[in-house]
Amino acid sequence: MARERIGIMGGTFDPIHQGHIRMAQCALESLSLDRVLMLPSGNPPHKPDITPAEDRYRMVCAACADIAGLTPCREEIDRDGVIYTVDTLSILQEKYPRAELYYLIGADTLMELRNWRRYETVLTLCTFVVCPRSWTYTPKQLTEERKRLAALGGRFVLLDMDVTDISSTRARQAIRDGENLPQVPLQVRQYARIAGLYGAPLRIPDGPRWLGMLFNDLSTKRFSHTLAVADTARSLALLHHLDADKAELAGLLHDCAKCLPLKEMQRIARENRLTEDERILESGALLHSVVGAYLAKAKYGCQDEEVLHAIRSHTTGQPGMSPLAMAVWLADTIEPTRTPYPLLDKVRLLASLSLQKAMIASLEGTLQHVRRKGETVHPATLDTLAWLQTQST
Repeated sequence: MARERIGIMGGTFDPIHQGHIRMAQCALESLSLDRVLMLPSGNPPHKPDITPAEDRYRMVCAACADIAGLTPCREEIDRDGVIYTVDTLSILQEKYPRAELYYLIGADTLMELRNWRRYETVLTLCTFVVCPRSWTYTPKQLTEERKRLAALGGRFVLLDMDVTDISSTRARQAIRDGENLPQVPLQVRQYARIAGLYGAPLRIPDGPRWLGMLFNDLSTKRFSHTLAVADTARSLALLHHLDADKAELAGLLHDCAKCLPLKEMQRIARENRLTEDERILESGALLHSVVGAYLAKAKYGCQDEEVLHAIRSHTTGQPGMSPLAMAVWLADTIEPTRTPYPLLDKVRLLASLSLQKAMIASLEGTLQHVRRKGETVHPATLDTLAWLQTQST
């Protein structure tokens, strides 16, 4: 049996950014790794003042949710005390006894290895993948140090990749100042702003608490999608002069019931008399909006009826739905991480011009798709489309 090839990318990830992600992807492809463990540090001895580990781990999960081969790892943040790489590598070697471990480092870190705890032992536990990340040292210095460490038993692979011009310091500054740097994944900046990290103003008072609840209640992919919807809903609200904070809040909570088993959703709906529509009760894809609005109020504590209305109507739609509800509905269908589908680009363009026209185009596309499959659309969706068509004339 071939040995598994596992990459390890450790770091504070405060926050994770495209420089980290591209390095991991380059190693994954260039070295034919089976996966790369994205390993947020727990309590590194050289960085005492960092963001809480759980926040950094959640941002890593959100950023990597749709990237094959990148696997968030809690190995260091679940350990107490000061964390040293030699201990982490020893644990991972025991956990994956048949694997070859490849530890990703920047070129600047190569020059610092001699200062690591028990670095001679570290050299025996993995192959180091050296990535170009700094011009602090000359090529001659790097070559000489690599040869010195190789003589002690170290194994090194040089990764050929372009350097991404971004640092975590720059990423934190951009998040604080409301700047949307493309090198910072939108899920990361959205999480940080909702959590009030890095000096960003806290727009949703219960945001930090809700983020923790949602991370526990949703799958990683659904959590990532939720952050993207909140970001897109806010952008649409600003564009169409709506309450951006309410739109962001509704986007954040819109799928809070999505990962519940259907039977649990049905129980909640029946016990609280949320709907008598059997077609909705039999479909998790439809029922989660109704149950989600209930949980947003009963469990999460959201009392804003306009927000709850937007959550309740984000699947089938509803005649008379508010512009805010339209913005949330559209954000759910056009957020940037959505898998491409017919009319997506058209709906995204229309959404920047007219919420009603964008919804009409999207609903008409959905109707055609469902009919081609020989299925039927819920009557509420047909009623919503008809209502929107009368509003746009």
